[in-house]
Amino acid sequence: MNRILVLGGTGFVGHSVCERLVERQGCRILVPSRRPTNDQDIRMLPGLDLVQADVHDDDALARLVARADAVVNLVGILNGSAAAFERAHVALPTRLAAICKSAGRRLVHLSALGVGADAPSRYLRSKWAGEEALRAAGADAIVLRPSVVFGAGDRFLNLFAKVQAVLPVVALAGSDSRYQPVWVEDLASAVVLALVQPAGGAALYEAAGPRSTTLAELVRLAGRWSGHERPQIALPGFAAWLQALALEMLPGEPLLSRDNLASMRVPSVATGKLPGLQALGVSPTAVEAVAPGYLARDRGRARLDRWRAETGVG
Repeated sequence: MNRILVLGGTGFVGHSVCERLVERQGCRILVPSRRPTNDQDIRMLPGLDLVQADVHDDDALARLVARADAVVNLVGILNGSAAAFERAHVALPTRLAAICKSAGRRLVHLSALGVGADAPSRYLRSKWAGEEALRAAGADAIVLRPSVVFGAGDRFLNLFAKVQAVLPVVALAGSDSRYQPVWVEDLASAVVLALVQPAGGAALYEAAGPRSTTLAELVRLAGRWSGHERPQIALPGFAAWLQALALEMLPGEPLLSRDNLASMRVPSVATGKLPGLQALGVSPTAVEAVAPGYLARDRGRARLDRWRAETGVG
């Protein structure tokens, strides 16, 4: 598999996946984007073609798949209307599975821990429906279910570090919700290894870190590692709901939505009933081994610096 199509390759996880693919000798990567001029930071990777395309257009999607030996689908949203979740998490995987099945292409698909038909949030229910579409199509598909993903440039630990830099106290919704954070580089390695798994192997993997913890603990650690740990106030259910509603009314993507809050009721931890990262040859990395480095003061996101140096892109 020397030509890989990566949908969602311009995102946080997508950057790491593309870097891992670049490290494979002779691998060519095709990354579609609606606005390629806004994604110049990934263009510097050798062997990567950033093309303008709308993956929600059936004809465009079929042409993209025809140019590749295998496909990675990382497209996902955390917030949006019911229609937006349906479009990103159900309609796209449904069409993609049919095209990959017809073309004989392997598909590696990113889902989430905690998915289910009766899950409390639109996010988790739509992710489950996307998985079901892959199974119904009978495509050669491998699904990875990650917990929350951390790493340099993440919008999780970095967010809580920034919040504690400006607020004297953190009013925290869902403080006792549980996560098993997975390092973005481990997840990217798992995606690449899943591409070359023999046919007939496991179709579902739980992508989680080595231990589970609470949101309150992760927020506390983010504050400590960034140099400004603050006291927390655990918000009760109705107060948390009001906080999420208020944040939804602010411009831009909300820091917390009511659907996010509903998702937090389901532990984002491995069940142990499915193979994990170790089954793909990846030894999970603890958050304590990585996050202090990129959350510390005066340190930024520099993981693409070596590619900038090699290509001369500023």
